[in-house]
Amino acid sequence: MDSEFVKPDKEFEKPLRPLTFSDFSGQEKIIEQLSLFSAAAIKRNEALDHILLSGPPGLGKTTLSYILANEMNADIKTTSGPIIDKPADLAGLLTSLEHGDILFIDEIHRLSRAVEEYLYSAMEDFVIDIVIDQGPNSRSVRLTIPPFTLIGATTKSGMLSAPMRSRFGVISRLDYYSKKILSNIITRSAKILDVNISNEAANEIALRSRGTPRIANNLLKRARDFAQVKSDGNISLEIAKQTLDLLDIDNDGLDEMDKRILLTLIEKFEGGPVGLNSLSVSVSEEASTLEEVHEPFLIQEGFIKRTPKGRMATLKAYDKFGLSTH
Repeated sequence: MDSEFVKPDKEFEKPLRPLTFSDFSGQEKIIEQLSLFSAAAIKRNEALDHILLSGPPGLGKTTLSYILANEMNADIKTTSGPIIDKPADLAGLLTSLEHGDILFIDEIHRLSRAVEEYLYSAMEDFVIDIVIDQGPNSRSVRLTIPPFTLIGATTKSGMLSAPMRSRFGVISRLDYYSKKILSNIITRSAKILDVNISNEAANEIALRSRGTPRIANNLLKRARDFAQVKSDGNISLEIAKQTLDLLDIDNDGLDEMDKRILLTLIEKFEGGPVGLNSLSVSVSEEASTLEEVHEPFLIQEGFIKRTPKGRMATLKAYDKFGLSTH
């Protein structure tokens, strides 16, 4: 069968992630720092200092880790905090590393205390203790591991313990992206996906992408789908608007859940203050999802504010829905 329907989608073979610092758009200060530190480490033939990257989801923490591995010509092994149940799991990862390799741990704030403490000696002295046998015959053997770089990514840097945080030589926080930079990212991604997009359409998608490249790229793919089915395959401003309206994403980048959160705050709780758990039950969403995915952007844009008593809707939220505070 030579049908086009059985051909693999080439898009998934072309990563949208930039592979070098020069390809990465935005976060200029962080890029400048990491580029400098990695170049210095290469000159000294040393492993890079341990790095902590924090910030909301989708801003490029994982991408930066892969860029660093590429720039350092190092292998990268990736894992996640919740996956590492016990120190033995971590020991297996650490003993497989070679000189200069990068170990990337996503959601590092979710490491158990036992695993975290086991990581201290590995980070500081590049040694780990392995317990052999059990009971009265058990003994500890100290193994030396090659110097490596730990890159930790977290959406909640405040949940990291002070001892863990202090062991990172470089701590960087990623911020939301400007509309202009997001528009550039969308244009670059469109070229990789081999789809034509007008500047106006790229700007429109950027405007509604919540300052987040991951969301911008996802919206671009959905606009491409819409253009291929409903039009000639090119993404015009009109096609972009129709796609975003179909996805129920408004001009402020708020989706259906964002608007439900705001309206619940205003209508059910009279604007607040209300606790996170009460709000999550009211909108039928996990508290952690509200706190990590929706809240940061709503606070950044001035729609809600946190107070000691709970979350409150701002005047901007009332104005958005044409509602009065009384």
